[in-house]
Amino acid sequence: MIYHDLSLPYYTFSSLDVFPDLFHAVFTRYGGVSPAPWHSLNLGWTVGDDKDRVEENYRRVAAMMGVSRQKLTTTWQVHGNTILEADAEHSGGSLGKADGLITRTPSIPLLQRYADCTPILIYDPAHHAVGIAHAGWQGVVRRTAEALVQAMMAAYDSRPTELVGAVGPAIGPCCYEVGPEVVAAIRASQHDPELLLRPSSHPGHAYLDLWAANARQLRDAGLQEVEVAGICTACNTDMFFSHRGDRGRSGRFAATVMLK
Repeated sequence: MIYHDLSLPYYTFSSLDVFPDLFHAVFTRYGGVSPAPWHSLNLGWTVGDDKDRVEENYRRVAAMMGVSRQKLTTTWQVHGNTILEADAEHSGGSLGKADGLITRTPSIPLLQRYADCTPILIYDPAHHAVGIAHAGWQGVVRRTAEALVQAMMAAYDSRPTELVGAVGPAIGPCCYEVGPEVVAAIRASQHDPELLLRPSSHPGHAYLDLWAANARQLRDAGLQEVEVAGICTACNTDMFFSHRGDRGRSGRFAATVMLK
Protein backbone atom coordinates (compact mmCIF):
# COMPACT_ATOMS: atom_id res chain seq x y z
CA MET A 1 0.00 0.00 0.00
CA ILE A 2 1.03 3.61 -0.58
CA TYR A 3 0.70 6.20 2.21
CA HIS A 4 -0.42 9.72 1.26
CA ASP A 5 0.76 12.09 3.99
CA LEU A 6 -1.81 14.88 3.75
CA SER A 7 -3.89 16.84 6.26
CA LEU A 8 -6.37 13.98 5.83
CA PRO A 9 -3.95 11.07 5.34
CA TYR A 10 -4.92 7.88 3.57
CA TYR A 11 -3.54 4.76 1.94
CA THR A 12 -4.07 3.47 -1.59
CA PHE A 13 -3.39 0.15 -3.32
CA SER A 14 -0.69 0.16 -5.98
CA SER A 15 -2.73 -2.26 -8.11
CA LEU A 16 -5.62 0.23 -8.22
CA ASP A 17 -3.53 3.40 -8.50
CA VAL A 18 -2.79 2.57 -12.15
CA PHE A 19 -6.37 3.40 -13.16
CA PRO A 20 -6.79 7.16 -13.68
CA ASP A 21 -10.58 6.90 -13.82
CA LEU A 22 -10.79 5.52 -10.28
CA PHE A 23 -10.42 7.12 -6.85
CA HIS A 24 -10.01 4.96 -3.80
CA ALA A 25 -8.69 5.43 -0.28
CA VAL A 26 -8.33 3.72 3.06
CA PHE A 27 -8.37 6.49 5.62
CA THR A 28 -6.49 6.43 8.90
CA ARG A 29 -7.64 7.68 12.30
CA TYR A 30 -6.14 11.13 11.65
CA GLY A 31 -7.41 14.38 10.21
CA GLY A 32 -10.67 14.74 12.13
CA VAL A 33 -12.03 16.58 15.16
CA SER A 34 -13.01 13.81 17.60
CA PRO A 35 -11.26 13.59 21.00
CA ALA A 36 -9.92 10.46 22.67
CA PRO A 37 -10.78 7.59 22.57
CA TRP A 38 -12.08 8.30 19.06
CA HIS A 39 -9.26 10.60 18.00
CA SER A 40 -9.57 11.88 15.47
CA LEU A 41 -11.28 10.92 12.18
CA ASN A 42 -13.98 8.76 13.72
CA LEU A 43 -16.73 7.92 11.22
CA GLY A 44 -18.74 5.64 13.48
CA TRP A 45 -22.15 6.89 14.60
CA THR A 46 -22.77 4.30 17.31
CA VAL A 47 -19.53 4.27 19.33
CA GLY A 48 -20.30 7.10 21.77
CA ASP A 49 -18.79 10.03 19.90
CA ASP A 50 -20.66 13.34 19.57
CA LYS A 51 -22.84 13.36 16.42
CA ASP A 52 -21.74 16.86 15.38
CA ARG A 53 -18.09 15.82 15.50
CA VAL A 54 -18.79 12.72 13.45
CA GLU A 55 -20.65 14.82 10.90
CA GLU A 56 -17.70 17.22 10.65
CA ASN A 57 -15.42 14.25 10.03
CA TYR A 58 -17.68 13.14 7.18
CA ARG A 59 -17.60 16.63 5.73
CA ARG A 60 -13.81 16.54 5.75
CA VAL A 61 -13.77 13.21 3.92
CA ALA A 62 -16.20 14.53 1.30
CA ALA A 63 -14.21 17.77 0.83
CA MET A 64 -11.00 15.83 0.30
CA MET A 65 -12.74 13.74 -2.37
CA GLY A 66 -14.19 16.82 -4.04
CA VAL A 67 -17.82 15.82 -3.51
CA SER A 68 -20.65 17.13 -1.36
CA ARG A 69 -21.28 15.53 2.02
CA GLN A 70 -24.71 14.43 0.78
CA LYS A 71 -23.16 12.24 -1.94
CA LEU A 72 -21.31 9.92 0.43
CA THR A 73 -23.11 6.57 0.11
CA THR A 74 -22.93 3.84 2.71
CA THR A 75 -24.93 1.09 4.43
CA TRP A 76 -26.04 0.00 7.87
CA GLN A 77 -23.44 -2.73 8.33
CA VAL A 78 -24.80 -5.93 9.89
CA HIS A 79 -22.04 -8.56 9.34
CA GLY A 80 -23.96 -10.19 6.51
CA ASN A 81 -23.41 -10.81 2.79
CA THR A 82 -26.05 -8.53 1.24
CA ILE A 83 -24.68 -6.26 -1.50
CA LEU A 84 -26.67 -3.19 -2.62
CA GLU A 85 -26.36 -1.26 -5.86
CA ALA A 86 -25.99 2.52 -5.93
CA ASP A 87 -27.05 4.55 -8.95
CA ALA A 88 -28.33 8.01 -9.79
CA GLU A 89 -31.65 7.30 -8.04
CA HIS A 90 -30.18 5.38 -5.11
CA SER A 91 -27.23 7.20 -3.60
CA GLY A 92 -26.37 9.43 -0.67
CA GLY A 93 -26.69 8.43 2.97
CA SER A 94 -27.36 4.82 3.95
CA LEU A 95 -29.05 2.59 1.36
CA GLY A 96 -30.08 -0.03 3.93
CA LYS A 97 -28.82 -3.03 5.88
CA ALA A 98 -25.92 -4.51 3.93
CA ASP A 99 -22.18 -5.05 4.02
CA GLY A 100 -21.31 -4.12 0.49
CA LEU A 101 -22.03 -1.67 -2.32
CA ILE A 102 -21.50 -1.69 -6.07
CA THR A 103 -21.95 0.95 -8.76
CA ARG A 104 -21.02 1.88 -12.31
CA THR A 105 -22.33 5.43 -11.94
CA PRO A 106 -19.52 8.01 -11.80
CA SER A 107 -19.16 10.45 -8.89
CA ILE A 108 -20.91 8.26 -6.31
CA PRO A 109 -18.45 7.69 -3.43
CA LEU A 110 -19.09 4.29 -1.84
CA LEU A 111 -17.97 4.13 1.79
CA GLN A 112 -17.79 1.47 4.50
CA ARG A 113 -16.47 1.64 8.10
CA TYR A 114 -14.01 -0.63 9.91
CA ALA A 115 -12.24 -1.27 13.20
CA ASP A 116 -10.64 -4.73 12.68
CA CYS A 117 -12.96 -6.17 9.99
CA THR A 118 -11.61 -6.37 6.46
CA PRO A 119 -12.04 -3.75 3.72
CA ILE A 120 -12.53 -5.38 0.32
CA LEU A 121 -12.34 -3.31 -2.88
CA ILE A 122 -12.93 -4.48 -6.45
CA TYR A 123 -12.57 -2.65 -9.74
CA ASP A 124 -13.82 -3.81 -13.14
CA PRO A 125 -11.84 -1.79 -15.73
CA ALA A 126 -13.67 -3.42 -18.64
CA HIS A 127 -17.11 -2.29 -17.49
CA HIS A 128 -16.00 0.69 -15.38
CA ALA A 129 -17.68 -0.60 -12.23
CA VAL A 130 -16.60 -0.82 -8.61
CA GLY A 131 -17.50 -2.61 -5.40
CA ILE A 132 -16.63 -2.35 -1.73
CA ALA A 133 -17.41 -4.64 1.20
CA HIS A 134 -16.90 -5.15 4.93
CA ALA A 135 -16.06 -8.64 6.21
CA GLY A 136 -15.04 -9.88 9.65
CA TRP A 137 -15.26 -13.50 10.73
CA GLN A 138 -19.01 -13.54 10.10
CA GLY A 139 -18.41 -12.12 6.64
CA VAL A 140 -15.88 -14.88 6.00
CA VAL A 141 -18.42 -17.52 7.07
CA ARG A 142 -21.09 -15.91 4.86
CA ARG A 143 -18.59 -15.45 1.99
CA THR A 144 -19.17 -11.72 1.63
CA ALA A 145 -16.12 -11.27 -0.60
CA GLU A 146 -17.47 -13.84 -3.02
CA ALA A 147 -20.93 -12.26 -2.83
CA LEU A 148 -19.40 -8.94 -3.91
CA VAL A 149 -17.95 -10.55 -7.02
CA GLN A 150 -21.23 -12.31 -7.80
CA ALA A 151 -23.17 -9.05 -7.42
CA MET A 152 -20.93 -7.35 -9.98
CA MET A 153 -21.26 -10.29 -12.34
CA ALA A 154 -25.06 -10.18 -12.09
CA ALA A 155 -25.40 -6.41 -12.39
CA TYR A 156 -22.66 -5.54 -14.88
CA ASP A 157 -21.69 -8.79 -16.63
CA SER A 158 -18.31 -8.52 -14.95
CA ARG A 159 -15.85 -11.27 -15.78
CA PRO A 160 -13.95 -12.34 -12.65
CA THR A 161 -10.65 -12.81 -14.46
CA GLU A 162 -10.74 -9.12 -15.44
CA LEU A 163 -11.43 -7.82 -11.94
CA VAL A 164 -8.77 -6.30 -9.69
CA GLY A 165 -9.27 -6.99 -5.98
CA ALA A 166 -7.74 -5.52 -2.85
CA VAL A 167 -7.85 -6.60 0.79
CA GLY A 168 -7.23 -3.73 3.19
CA PRO A 169 -5.92 -3.26 6.73
CA ALA A 170 -7.66 -5.49 9.28
CA ILE A 171 -6.75 -7.34 12.44
CA GLY A 172 -4.02 -9.78 11.49
CA PRO A 173 -3.39 -13.45 12.25
CA CYS A 174 -0.81 -12.24 14.75
CA CYS A 175 -3.53 -10.78 17.00
CA TYR A 176 -6.91 -12.25 16.08
CA GLU A 177 -7.42 -15.02 18.60
CA VAL A 178 -10.94 -16.47 18.38
CA GLY A 179 -12.87 -18.90 20.54
CA PRO A 180 -14.44 -22.31 19.92
CA GLU A 181 -17.65 -20.92 18.37
CA VAL A 182 -15.76 -19.01 15.70
CA VAL A 183 -13.33 -21.86 15.10
CA ALA A 184 -16.24 -24.24 14.56
CA ALA A 185 -17.96 -21.82 12.16
CA ILE A 186 -14.79 -21.40 10.11
CA ARG A 187 -14.22 -25.14 9.94
CA ALA A 188 -17.80 -25.74 8.85
CA SER A 189 -17.85 -23.05 6.15
CA GLN A 190 -14.38 -22.98 4.55
CA HIS A 191 -12.47 -25.48 2.47
CA ASP A 192 -9.02 -26.19 3.96
CA PRO A 193 -9.94 -24.24 7.12
CA GLU A 194 -6.76 -25.28 8.89
CA LEU A 195 -4.83 -23.04 6.49
CA LEU A 196 -6.70 -20.10 8.03
CA LEU A 197 -6.36 -21.16 11.68
CA ARG A 198 -3.17 -21.18 13.73
CA PRO A 199 -3.26 -22.99 17.07
CA SER A 200 -3.46 -20.97 20.28
CA SER A 201 -2.15 -21.86 23.72
CA HIS A 202 -5.74 -21.64 24.95
CA PRO A 203 -7.69 -24.90 24.47
CA GLY A 204 -10.27 -24.65 21.68
CA HIS A 205 -8.98 -21.26 20.53
CA ALA A 206 -7.06 -20.35 17.38
CA TYR A 207 -5.67 -17.36 15.52
CA LEU A 208 -7.77 -16.58 12.45
CA ASP A 209 -6.26 -15.10 9.26
CA LEU A 210 -8.91 -12.74 7.89
CA TRP A 211 -6.51 -11.46 5.24
CA ALA A 212 -5.97 -14.90 3.71
CA ALA A 213 -9.61 -15.91 4.11
CA ASN A 214 -10.96 -12.94 2.18
CA ALA A 215 -8.22 -13.02 -0.45
CA ARG A 216 -8.85 -16.72 -1.01
CA GLN A 217 -12.58 -16.12 -1.46
CA LEU A 218 -11.85 -13.52 -4.13
CA ARG A 219 -9.58 -16.00 -5.90
CA ASP A 220 -12.16 -18.76 -5.49
CA ALA A 221 -14.61 -16.44 -7.25
CA GLY A 222 -12.21 -16.21 -10.20
CA LEU A 223 -10.03 -13.17 -9.54
CA GLN A 224 -6.42 -13.51 -10.65
CA GLU A 225 -5.12 -10.22 -9.24
CA VAL A 226 -5.64 -9.64 -5.50
CA GLU A 227 -3.48 -7.23 -3.50
CA VAL A 228 -3.34 -7.79 0.26
CA ALA A 229 -2.30 -4.86 2.45
CA GLY A 230 -0.95 -7.06 5.23
CA ILE A 231 -1.37 -4.30 7.83
CA CYS A 232 -2.72 -5.35 11.23
CA THR A 233 -5.03 -2.78 12.77
CA ALA A 234 -4.50 -4.15 16.29
CA CYS A 235 -0.71 -3.80 15.91
CA ASN A 236 -1.09 -0.29 14.49
CA THR A 237 -3.54 1.54 16.75
CA ASP A 238 -1.38 4.61 16.25
CA MET A 239 -2.67 4.67 12.67
CA PHE A 240 -6.01 2.78 12.60
CA PHE A 241 -8.94 2.19 14.88
CA SER A 242 -9.03 -1.32 16.30
CA HIS A 243 -11.89 -2.61 18.44
CA ARG A 244 -9.64 -5.23 19.96
CA GLY A 245 -6.46 -3.18 20.07
CA ASP A 246 -8.31 -0.26 21.69
CA ARG A 247 -10.05 -2.63 24.12
CA GLY A 248 -13.56 -1.89 22.92
CA ARG A 249 -13.37 1.91 23.09
CA SER A 250 -12.60 2.88 19.55
CA GLY A 251 -13.80 4.76 16.52
CA ARG A 252 -14.26 3.59 12.93
CA PHE A 253 -12.03 4.37 9.96
CA ALA A 254 -13.32 4.27 6.40
CA ALA A 255 -12.47 2.88 3.02
CA THR A 256 -14.01 4.43 -0.07
CA VAL A 257 -14.06 3.95 -3.82
CA MET A 258 -15.48 6.20 -6.53
CA LEU A 259 -15.57 6.20 -10.32
CA LYS A 260 -14.43 9.46 -11.85
